[in-house]
Amino acid sequence: MVSSEVILSVYIITFVIGFPANLLALYAFSVKIHVKANPTDILLLNLTVSDLLFLIILPLKMYEADSDMNWNLPQFLCTLTALTFFSTIYTSSLLLMAVSLVRYIALAFPIAYHLLHKPVYAVVMSAVIWLISFAHCSITIITQYHPSLASETPDDQAYACYENFTEKQLDVVLPIRLEAFFVLCLVPLVICVYCYVQCILILYSRPRISRMQKQKAIGMALGTLAVFLICVLPYNISHVVSFIRGKSPEWRYYVLLLSTFNTCIDPIIFYFSSSSFHCNSKKSIFRKRKLTVTELQNQVTSSNTELKDTVQL
Repeated sequence: MVSSEVILSVYIITFVIGFPANLLALYAFSVKIHVKANPTDILLLNLTVSDLLFLIILPLKMYEADSDMNWNLPQFLCTLTALTFFSTIYTSSLLLMAVSLVRYIALAFPIAYHLLHKPVYAVVMSAVIWLISFAHCSITIITQYHPSLASETPDDQAYACYENFTEKQLDVVLPIRLEAFFVLCLVPLVICVYCYVQCILILYSRPRISRMQKQKAIGMALGTLAVFLICVLPYNISHVVSFIRGKSPEWRYYVLLLSTFNTCIDPIIFYFSSSSFHCNSKKSIFRKRKLTVTELQNQVTSSNTELKDTVQL
């Protein structure tokens, strides 16, 4: 039996901690990108926006939990909530993968990285990630509004939002969930593991980088991977179990709470992953003006700054 009290408690804690933390992150990255945009900060800004979207619709999930997991609101709000709720979970995992990939390229292929070091590429990458995650989760709309799949529940009647599926709906939902496990979870996890392992090996091969920075790099790499293994992977494993059993396991609610709490952990990754949190706006603007002295200074300073961010992972 699912405990709505536990679910509601986790939702409240997540919102109280995550919302102000991500607002702070949004401000920090907005200032940094306004001064000097780099791919990592653009990706992390998108990750912040994803978390904030998740937190904005979380009060609706709180109301659902407070109503014993029954949806007493209009059906279109159920669709909107489910689409945003699940899409942002996958957007976060894909953006974390993109950050790890950018950092690996910056360390392993610095020349190629500087040739591609343009904000537009990070913007395009972010847009593709948003499109992929929302396209996969559009199943929430299809199952509720497609003529051959839609349920007969009236709009004014309480029901479980995106949970109690008919046999026809399960025939569509379960295979797509299984595909999401491989494409939106397993592939990003494998890429993150490879990239961060390679980053650590490269950093340890460079004697000029201090031991403290190397240890910090390992800590942040392991922290990011822990987010995947603890917050993302268990929920996606429930997709595999659902496909095998033909229905969702009850413990799916609880592993989904781990993905929910991820929005509180992401700002910690932001803090150590970017220099945005280690300088104020005046200092950043001063750096920008100083960079315009000569083209050579611009290239050298840009390289040093990116190396510092990369070491911080």
